[in-house]
Amino acid sequence: MASSMVTSSQFPQPPRPNLAFRRLRGRRSPAEFAAAVRRAAREIGERVSCDARYIGRVEAGEIRCPNYAYERVFLHMFPGRTLTDLGFAPRSSVRGRGARATVDDAPPGCTTNPACAPHEARGVCHSYPSQDPYHPHEDHEESDVLRRAFMTRGGATVAAASLSPLGLTFDASAADRPVRRAGASDAAALEEAVRRIRLLDDRHGADGLYRRAAEPLRAAYALLDAGATRQTTADRLHSGAGELAISVGWLAHDSGRFDDARSHYAEALATARMTGDAALEAHAFCNTAFLARDTGRPREAVRAAQAAQRVGREVGSARLMSLLALREAGGWAGLADRTGCEQALTRAQALFERGPCDADPEWMSFYGEAELEGLEAQCWSALGDWPRAARHARRAAHLQDPHFARNTALYTAELADDLARGGRPDEAAVAGLRVLDLLEQVQSSRIQTMLAGTARVLLPHRRASGVSEFLERHASRPRMA
Repeated sequence: MASSMVTSSQFPQPPRPNLAFRRLRGRRSPAEFAAAVRRAAREIGERVSCDARYIGRVEAGEIRCPNYAYERVFLHMFPGRTLTDLGFAPRSSVRGRGARATVDDAPPGCTTNPACAPHEARGVCHSYPSQDPYHPHEDHEESDVLRRAFMTRGGATVAAASLSPLGLTFDASAADRPVRRAGASDAAALEEAVRRIRLLDDRHGADGLYRRAAEPLRAAYALLDAGATRQTTADRLHSGAGELAISVGWLAHDSGRFDDARSHYAEALATARMTGDAALEAHAFCNTAFLARDTGRPREAVRAAQAAQRVGREVGSARLMSLLALREAGGWAGLADRTGCEQALTRAQALFERGPCDADPEWMSFYGEAELEGLEAQCWSALGDWPRAARHARRAAHLQDPHFARNTALYTAELADDLARGGRPDEAAVAGLRVLDLLEQVQSSRIQTMLAGTARVLLPHRRASGVSEFLERHASRPRMA
């Protein structure tokens, strides 16, 4: 283990909890409050990757002063207050202090404060734990740990996070080269890659992201092979790699690459079991159940969802157990077992009503009332109860945050299909046209496949109001590759 080049007198006092900030959160969970921060950021044109872990670090006093992007968002959320009112230290009291990080926590190549001088000159010295080392890029400077490449294709952002600056290469000779051991900054970069991929998927769909997301996944497993400087870092790397495998698996799943998705989910499950990570194992089983349902293996979906519930109890999250019950309900619906489906739906609703809590996994930020309604709609659709399915799909589309175009398009496509199959072609056409508008910014083979099925159902009704317009616009769209 590398020794620190910082004397004991340079270490700060233990952080003092930020009670003022905790009071402002109120009864909201850290995940809910983080979602509110992201919404506030969008209102003023900022981009922050706030999550429950970041809120926890602020409340614990580990972040004494937020970076400038977060400062602008917090002051927008709480007008009339200063950073001091929010429980933070004045920026002048933390900017320019000597390095307080160990070598293991410093960025690659940084061992003492003077070595960070070039970064400090730009206002992003990553050696200051009193600022925000987990979100350094939010200062609109290039992170020493993680640079992301963004490309535009068809009007939608389709680039995923890249971990190439970690110094890892992937050509045929890479395995023969010595690779430095991973530190905390590498784990933070990996966690940030997961967040970015999820955010881009929420906004734009999976099709343009999948292949780009494979690169950070290869980097993640190269980090695991290299080993870590500390056990805590190793645990974070395994958890991050598993979550990244699930995220990449979902991109494959949503873009119709089912064999690839199954492989990625299995990799995540193996990682979880090697490390005894119950939360990761439950997540892997959760997605495996969803994939099994989508690929016509409903009995496997039920078994995977039940396995997820067994291990998920250790996490202590009612919302997680609610989602897993919905996965089981989807399997029962696929088996045409209405009783089993209704029982699972009842459990899901009761667990959801218990509300969020601090134990809710970060990846579950998507699971709100809209998703609950959307998944229930899919169950009733599988059972052939089109009116009931349409009611839930309509609620889902209405409740969904419009910033997340992919899910809005998904729920509206579900609504269009339920209306078409339920004998309401004119309403189905209106919903279908809304989906076509959203597909200008969303790339999802899953949604396009659903819409193609709706178009086939509507063909005999082309004389109904709006149906011919929908069919013509749908037919004029480029075919999926």
